[in-house]
Amino acid sequence: MAESALIGRRRGLSARTQERLAGWAFALPGVLALAGFVLVPVLTAVALAFTDYPLLSPPVWNNFANVTRLFRDKLLATVYRNSALITAGTVFFNNLIGLATAIGVNRKMPKALSYFFRTAFFFPFMTTTATLAMVWRMFMATDMGILNWMLGQIGLDPIPWLSSAVWAIRSVIIYDVWKSFGFLMILYLAGLQGIPESLYEAAEIDGANRWQSIRHVTLPLITPTAFMCLIISSIGAFQIFDNAYVLTGGGPGSASMTIVMYIYEISFRRFEMGYASLVALSLMAVLVGLTLLQFWAGRRWVHYE
Repeated sequence: MAESALIGRRRGLSARTQERLAGWAFALPGVLALAGFVLVPVLTAVALAFTDYPLLSPPVWNNFANVTRLFRDKLLATVYRNSALITAGTVFFNNLIGLATAIGVNRKMPKALSYFFRTAFFFPFMTTTATLAMVWRMFMATDMGILNWMLGQIGLDPIPWLSSAVWAIRSVIIYDVWKSFGFLMILYLAGLQGIPESLYEAAEIDGANRWQSIRHVTLPLITPTAFMCLIISSIGAFQIFDNAYVLTGGGPGSASMTIVMYIYEISFRRFEMGYASLVALSLMAVLVGLTLLQFWAGRRWVHYE
């Protein structure tokens, strides 16, 4: 009797316990990775942010000297402005072109042609950024670049793509859009293929043309995908480093220096690890705030049903 009760109790516990243990077992690798690659670096940065740490010697507590420097750093304001401009340009055009190409590729066409366009648009995203940026740097050369040669063929003056304070940021945006819009195209294409074909057929029966179907069917139902793409592209654009570093080096002067380039500068060239940690934490705060703002705004225009 006692043995049967024990067996019943074990069976009663095993169903729930095994389910919980299985859940923790599947979640444990992700939790450990999150702790090792996110939480530990963040906590380390917080600890170093209030120190004077020249890397080659032990960190020394300096109270709030780094915080005072942060609010007085004019170059920091400049690089944040540059990053904001690059983010605004790349997010807008990447999402616009990504959605437009996804709608085009999603149209009825031969499968071979559809696969060709998908591969052609997505291929730059899979290629090494530094290698492509070096090629584009040659394309954008003022004297020998192919872009200025093409402008000359139609009677236009050459553009100082990389040597002008105005055009340097624009050049970074142009390159990033060319390289990255294909990734968003794939995400938008997945969202488009989740829209029931019956809705388009109903709109056609009601007399809607293609543009009206896009406006009243596609755009409202693609908003969850667009919301995700906006968040992903915003976070990625604010952290642009290699594109600008290879294309312009942050120049001329600091005209195209991004916030991540500035963190790299003060970390591994000036060896001011304490101040660099505080600047990195400020970037994290900006990205968290931007993401929360997007979630708040998304409640007004994202339609999940």
